[in-house]
Amino acid sequence: MVDGRKPGEYPSHWEADVVLRNGSTAHLRPIQPNDADALQKMHQSQSESSVYMRYFTYKSALTAKELKRFTEVNHIDRVAFVVTRGGDIIGVGRYDRLDDPAEAEVAFNISDVYQGMGVGSILLEHLAAAARENDIERFSAEVLPENRKMLTVFAEAGYAVKRHFDEGVVMLEFSVDPTDKSRAVMESREHRAEAKSLSGLLAPQSVAVIGASREWGSIGYSLLNNLIEGGFEGPVYGVNPEAFELGGMISYGTVAEIPGPIDLAVIAVPKEEVQSVIEACALAGVKGLLIVTGGFENDGEEGMMHQRELVRLARANGMRVIGPASLGMVNTDPEIALNASVAPGMPKRGSLGLFSQSAAIGVLLYAAASRRSMGISSFVSAGNRADVSGNDAMQYWEDDPATNAVGLYLESFGNPRKFSRIARRLANSKPVIVAKSDVMGLRLPPGHAVRTTQAPTAAVDAMLRQSGVIRVSTNEELMEIAQIVAVQPMPAGNGLAIMSNSVALASVVADAAGQNDLDVISQNAQISLDDGQSRALPRLARLIGEALANENVHSLIITLLPSVGIMTSALAKCIRAAATDSGKPVVAVFTGIIDASIPAEGLLDTGTRSDGSSYGLPCYSSPGSAIKALGAIVRYAAWVARDHGQYLVPSDIDVSAAADLIEESLATVSGLELLHLPRSTATKLLDQYGISVLESVKFSTEDQAVAAAQRLGWPVALKARDEHLRHRLDLGGVRLNITDEASLRGNIAHMKEMLAPFAAQDLEVQAMAPAGQGCVIRAVEDPLLGPVVSFGLAGDAVNLLGDWAHGIPPLTNVDLADLVKSPRAAARLRGYQGLPAVDVPALEDLLNRVATLKDNHPEVALLEINPVMVTSDGTVSLAVELWVGNPEQRTDSARRAMSQ
Repeated sequence: MVDGRKPGEYPSHWEADVVLRNGSTAHLRPIQPNDADALQKMHQSQSESSVYMRYFTYKSALTAKELKRFTEVNHIDRVAFVVTRGGDIIGVGRYDRLDDPAEAEVAFNISDVYQGMGVGSILLEHLAAAARENDIERFSAEVLPENRKMLTVFAEAGYAVKRHFDEGVVMLEFSVDPTDKSRAVMESREHRAEAKSLSGLLAPQSVAVIGASREWGSIGYSLLNNLIEGGFEGPVYGVNPEAFELGGMISYGTVAEIPGPIDLAVIAVPKEEVQSVIEACALAGVKGLLIVTGGFENDGEEGMMHQRELVRLARANGMRVIGPASLGMVNTDPEIALNASVAPGMPKRGSLGLFSQSAAIGVLLYAAASRRSMGISSFVSAGNRADVSGNDAMQYWEDDPATNAVGLYLESFGNPRKFSRIARRLANSKPVIVAKSDVMGLRLPPGHAVRTTQAPTAAVDAMLRQSGVIRVSTNEELMEIAQIVAVQPMPAGNGLAIMSNSVALASVVADAAGQNDLDVISQNAQISLDDGQSRALPRLARLIGEALANENVHSLIITLLPSVGIMTSALAKCIRAAATDSGKPVVAVFTGIIDASIPAEGLLDTGTRSDGSSYGLPCYSSPGSAIKALGAIVRYAAWVARDHGQYLVPSDIDVSAAADLIEESLATVSGLELLHLPRSTATKLLDQYGISVLESVKFSTEDQAVAAAQRLGWPVALKARDEHLRHRLDLGGVRLNITDEASLRGNIAHMKEMLAPFAAQDLEVQAMAPAGQGCVIRAVEDPLLGPVVSFGLAGDAVNLLGDWAHGIPPLTNVDLADLVKSPRAAARLRGYQGLPAVDVPALEDLLNRVATLKDNHPEVALLEINPVMVTSDGTVSLAVELWVGNPEQRTDSARRAMSQ
């Protein structure tokens, strides 16, 4: 039995939808006996060359014996995966365990039509994951020298492949454990495929609107009209069986009647008809779907099951899905001009990529961008995000030269580990602004079929911070930051110049600057605008130039009260012109404007720099909003500029021995049950990661306690074993510095008397640890986030004030340093009120070992080391509690798979 499975039992958790190299989708699953006919069909469609490459000989058909052997596997010693598209098998990958139980021979067969689309690479990733699950360590393969495509699959997979020739065959062998290179290869392929899939949706060559209507005000009418009025460059087809003409064009009764190929189908039919429409799209070879139809979220679990079935049907036939309940999507590239949305009017061309989930939030973002004259490159509303998600959008925008900044409003996470990985990479080149509520992840909006988190609420924010994204709470805050990053350069530091025509306003800005990590370098509150536009504007331009010329100034804010005789638009033009080529961000605040015809927020004036790049002046009505946005950008720029460190593998760890201990402990655990490990087993497990726990000895009699103390060495500590009392000196649960036998016996008697009201008579004796700062380290396996490591200073800081810092493994050395510095009480670690500083590097090393253990072993449900004494020359772990259980499949793993 492996992982609770019996030989032959179907491993449904291995099933996955996958994205191929060209952006289309397919379904991967373990092979089954009823695949025999489909396997024969694939074989007979192969060229003679492909058959020869696979079997080293030509055979026109597989025999019944071969079909039986190929399709009947036990999913442990013999594993085979098929990749299917529309019911047809397009690829097969398999392994067979050899005489050496740690080695298996692997082989592939890819349909001629789908060769070069990455099917073999995907099969190899999934076979390697299955092999690791079945305790196989190595793959071997025999490949003909002329089979260059398959040799390339192995060579480019990132594994350390050994090869040699033997009797005219290339013999390959490699470990199936993921390497840094294999992970990087997988992530690169995943990135290219997912970016390609969204690119196909945002840049279609042709669009069909299914459910198009002639009725003004209907969704079908708006979609068709907006596509046409937006100037879409390709053919647009209207589909409505009850109409002869739509928008001045011939109406088609069904998708099948459309004469040309269809890249994108926009679906706006009653929800009861959506499934039949998707089936028709599959038969017509449609490449992607945008489902505007909503209402599935209102039907409870039945609606969710229907929604999942729609996505399964689409993916099985190669199509990605945006929606259901999507507001639509927009691409302002003039060569495409796609407005496949119900939002009227094509938005202004710009460099901001926008993503939302529900249509309602999409409307808010769309309207906020319009109010501020914000240009966008593309906009995607994922609706119920049943398929395409923010992760896909970020993959696309990372490569999109038209997008300089990204804004996302998230209502739920499907795969936060993957989000963190992609966002961290993207944020290094383009600002990523994420708006989310404080309870996002704790509960789900209607129609979102994803997991929720059980981790502390601050853990999600910690993940975002670790990823380098700019986190905000509202769509307005998102836009306030976006209007700077989309058209302004990044600041090189936190030095700020303040200019104003009001001493009071300048003072307000200066006070706010200090609260937003900005250092006021210069402050000029004597700007005069009272002597007419012809004199005031040139003088203002000169003063702006002088302020920006200061090398210690990295950004400038100018906040102005209305001045008689000078129009706001003239001031904006002057400020923009003076700052255009400075290479420093400049923002303007126009306070006190009451004329509704004059916009007080947004990009009041846009133009280009001398190098041809776009430039605009971000304007605000409130100095507080401007300073908050500028502070967020300064922190982001500092994150980009800093060294992000490297992932360090701790020395002296034995991952295999730890895994064996966990597997042995889990032998008696079933379902979602958690097992609390005996302290001796928990200590042994930590030993495999170089974490030593100070020995403690349980006793029943005073004589046993004295014998233990003599063996451990005086002085000793006496502790209650009750988890609520073992750290409570105030309740009599701990006695320290017991130096001899008589004192120990007396303390035992008195301690039992003190603890009698708590019914806690079990005691233990432990050697005294050196003096230091007590800390707590906790690690959990969260169903949404995966591994989460938390750190705090022991006592009231964590127990009463919740002063925790959180990190999501894997953690770089910089992440570890941030984790240690983040608690508010962390000042005690660096020397506080005369206390000596502790050994912070040793503490970071301990945290790295815990994080590595937790990242490697999802079966560890909860690990707590409490307390850890951090001294001036090391750490001492005094007690450990550890629970193990059968974990859910993590949302991000060493195999490519779409969210299910």
